[in-house]
Amino acid sequence: MFRAALLALLFALSARAGADEALVAVAANFARTAEALAEAYEADSGHTITISSGSTGQLYARIVQGAPYDAFLSADAERPALLVETGQAVSGSRFTYAVGRLALWSADPDRIGPDGAVALSGGFRFLAIANPRTAPYGAAAMEVLEALGLTDAVADRLVTGGDVGATYAFIASGNADLGFIALSQLPDGQGRAWIVPEALHAPLAQDAVLLSRGADNPAAVGFLAFLRSDEARAVIEAAGYGAGDRE
Repeated sequence: MFRAALLALLFALSARAGADEALVAVAANFARTAEALAEAYEADSGHTITISSGSTGQLYARIVQGAPYDAFLSADAERPALLVETGQAVSGSRFTYAVGRLALWSADPDRIGPDGAVALSGGFRFLAIANPRTAPYGAAAMEVLEALGLTDAVADRLVTGGDVGATYAFIASGNADLGFIALSQLPDGQGRAWIVPEALHAPLAQDAVLLSRGADNPAAVGFLAFLRSDEARAVIEAAGYGAGDRE
């Protein structure tokens, strides 16, 4: 109860304190949703939120190297926790803002049927995934292939994008026949997708954290508080994510 009241107070204070700006690093899978949330927050608060997106690993590396971000919306829980441990993020500020879902998508509606494993074992030229070393959705895709016993079978047909945005572009352009992207990226009425069973990969818990640079920035503090509101949770769920922590 006290924590919820404190978050509400922080959001209210940030809205009254005058116009401030915050630069927020956002995992590529969540970029479109983050833009919508930033727009809603700006309308309520008067602050300005600038979104900078990329793979979680790339953004983490930039933060460690001193990039001027105020907050970080990761696609995993590990890297925000590391930033807290190293003093580059504010202790106690980390929370799960969304739980991601993985989808196998093709722009060709005839390529994927009800069982995506069949499409993965069938004839195709290239399968696109995000770089598993820097993108949690790419790592999850590799877990799915391993769970299905297809890692070796598709190894010479894998193409990797720097993040899920680049992976989507590979598939949409036809340079890859199919690939793993975030459920939130699926285009309306285009192609066909298989929503990957969550049992085939580790949970995609996506954590946010207030970075040390943003500790005294009302825009950054207020935006993270807003992400835990019912209004923001409704937007996040509508985009295809599981809801994260409440206020």
